[in-house]
Amino acid sequence: MDALKNIILTGKAIHSELTDDLKPPEEGLHAKTQSVINMSLVRGTRGYIERIANQVNGAYENGWYDAAAVMLRRLIETLIIEAFEKHSIADRIKNPAGDFFFLRDLINATLAEATWNLGRNTKQALPKLKDIGDKSAHSRRYVAHRSDIEQLVPDVRTVVQELLFLAGLK
Repeated sequence: MDALKNIILTGKAIHSELTDDLKPPEEGLHAKTQSVINMSLVRGTRGYIERIANQVNGAYENGWYDAAAVMLRRLIETLIIEAFEKHSIADRIKNPAGDFFFLRDLINATLAEATWNLGRNTKQALPKLKDIGDKSAHSRRYVAHRSDIEQLVPDVRTVVQELLFLAGLK
């Protein structure tokens, strides 16, 4: 009976050790591909921007298309805020309580901002990127597919690159 108890305890200890060893690293893994965002676009910007872009790519390569869309949404929000902060006009995208606007209002403010002149392609792409991010984040019955993300990859590049330049990060 003691031998059986020892075997069970040993098994539990091994299981516990293996469980800890098999977990992904604390800060996540590096995506194997750059299918959505070429990392050269964001490399050398800010660590959190690089990590968000990595998560977009990682989610996409694993077939987690809703997660990729939501992370794209987050990246766009972040880059818009960075651009406004760079130009010392962040107060234009905050409510009276000092909180940043939701994405819809961030995009509207970005499109209307006279401090810069957005390219035509960025103006057209921003609402499309918002739409997929919104559907993936907020629609109960919407499930993104690979093609939903694939068709937006050129728009992602255009928007990310322009916002990085406006934010003074490239």
